[in-house]
Amino acid sequence: MADERKAEVDRLNQDLSKLRSKLDLENEEKTNLSNKVSELIAQGLAERKSSDEKIEILTQFRKDMESKFKELANEALQLQGENFSKSNIEKLEATLLPLKEHVGHFEKELRQVHEETVKDRERLKAEINQLSKKSDQISQNASELSKALKGDSQMQGAWGEMILESILEKSGLRVGEEYEIQAHRKNEDGDRLRPDVVVNLPGGKTLVIDSKVSLVAYTDAVNSENEIETIEAQKRHIVSIRNHINGLSAKGYQFAENSSVDYVILFIPIEGALSEALRMDGRITEYAMEKNITIATPTTLMMALKTISNVWDVERRNKNAELIADRAGKLYDKVSGFILNMEKVGERLAQAQDSYEVAFNQFSKGRGNVLSQVENLKTLGAKTSKSINTDFENTEEIEKSDTDLDIR
Repeated sequence: MADERKAEVDRLNQDLSKLRSKLDLENEEKTNLSNKVSELIAQGLAERKSSDEKIEILTQFRKDMESKFKELANEALQLQGENFSKSNIEKLEATLLPLKEHVGHFEKELRQVHEETVKDRERLKAEINQLSKKSDQISQNASELSKALKGDSQMQGAWGEMILESILEKSGLRVGEEYEIQAHRKNEDGDRLRPDVVVNLPGGKTLVIDSKVSLVAYTDAVNSENEIETIEAQKRHIVSIRNHINGLSAKGYQFAENSSVDYVILFIPIEGALSEALRMDGRITEYAMEKNITIATPTTLMMALKTISNVWDVERRNKNAELIADRAGKLYDKVSGFILNMEKVGERLAQAQDSYEVAFNQFSKGRGNVLSQVENLKTLGAKTSKSINTDFENTEEIEKSDTDLDIR
């Protein structure tokens, strides 16, 4: 028991010794840490003091620098004032240079536009002068036309004929073929007539066109500035047309030789002249028809002549078709006759072939044929200097040549 207690005490003493050693180490470490903390606190206090001093120094330095910068800036502004202004001028010039170039370009374009405007003005002036001359010429022509309309009936007729010929040329009809100008005719009494235009129609008929109507009264009505005078001129215009209808009907163009149609066309070269007449006298066209007269203006006459021209085109095509049909019939007859003759030739050739075969058989085949008898003569001692080929295979070879006799 005592030994165990002693051993336990020794073990406890050892543990206590270890704990004391460990405690000593920890106390030593604590002391070291405490010293280090003290050093750090002292160092922190020193660094804080140093920082405060540095902050104070930096603050003062900033103040000094601000003051110095202000002084330097003022000095720089004073010393470089002239250079600064010069730099601004240079920058301003550099900025204004493109604007200056644009202004110069604009001035150049403006100058070109001005030059073109001057040229256009000159051209316009020349055109105005030319138009003025044309206007004067038109006025002169109008004056001459007015004088012609107011002149004698022969001059009026010539002007109407000129308009009529122009319409005929544009209609597609051919002068000397489908129409004639100033062609001589005779009426039923044998009197010689000379209508302005005679239009030939398909089928041998003819159509007479007259253009000598007087328009003096119509011109007076158009040019009159007095209402009463205008009305009087319009009445004279109606009377003039009716008188011309009567005179044209009395000439009997529709009964002339060469089978004329039963009416005559009275051509009025001014559309307004007929319109004015119809406005004043709505029965004037009916009155003309009763006299076998048809009134036409440039528009209606052109339509009628175009229709006639188309009819002529159809007539020519029909004639060509008839000629083609006639020639085709004759050609057919010729071909038919040729075929018949060729058939006869074939028959004659067949007959000749038959006769040829009969003759050939008599000559070279059968008992007692000519060829065998000739050969017998040679066998009997006939003196010959040539021989006859008697080897005839078939008649087809003979047909290919005139003869197969090979005389050597």
